[in-house]
Amino acid sequence: MPDEFKQPRRAHSRATGPALDPAISVFINCPFDPDYVPLFEAIVFACVSCGFVPRSSLESGTTSQPRLERIVAAIFTSDYSIRDLSRCRGEGDEKLARFNMPLELGMAMARRYSTSHKKKTRHDWLVLVPQQHSYIKYISDLAGFDAKPHDGTQKGVVENVVSWLATRGNPTFTPTNPKQVMKCLPRFHAKMKNLKGRWGQEVPWADMIQAARQVVPAP
Repeated sequence: MPDEFKQPRRAHSRATGPALDPAISVFINCPFDPDYVPLFEAIVFACVSCGFVPRSSLESGTTSQPRLERIVAAIFTSDYSIRDLSRCRGEGDEKLARFNMPLELGMAMARRYSTSHKKKTRHDWLVLVPQQHSYIKYISDLAGFDAKPHDGTQKGVVENVVSWLATRGNPTFTPTNPKQVMKCLPRFHAKMKNLKGRWGQEVPWADMIQAARQVVPAP
């Protein structure tokens, strides 16, 4: 077989799935529209740079399993989750907002406050919101939590994600800081561009995580 058609051995997508240790798993629940892709990739890279394993409903690809089942499975096998409420405002001619993320945040909160076990199930979350966001007006129960505003830039989300993971008290945290992550982020974007050149927009999740691990900041 010609060299240009040879592919390196790659991990199966389920290598990033439920078999992983929940203590280092971070479920990312963010918009999937084209405008958000650079921020989504920045969040993924920030998590990997901190020594955690990102999880997503995308990790199993397109399957017969309903998306909501995949989301619930990822939430209940991850000790952490990150959610961005950026799209919870009126859009388009009908001014409709998207409320999938608040719905799924409720599922994560239900896991934390579950009484089905002798003690509360461990789960911690970071809520990201755009600056000047009025989420408190329609999700008043979040008023007691410190949602982190960002300016819609990669730097903004990276600073929030890295500082949050650094303060979780998790012994697996890899010492790094937002400046180091931002310095290496362009290399990750370059690898993602290369992967998309081969796969299109449906890059296998395992390949994405592997690309991030190859360029993370040195501890």
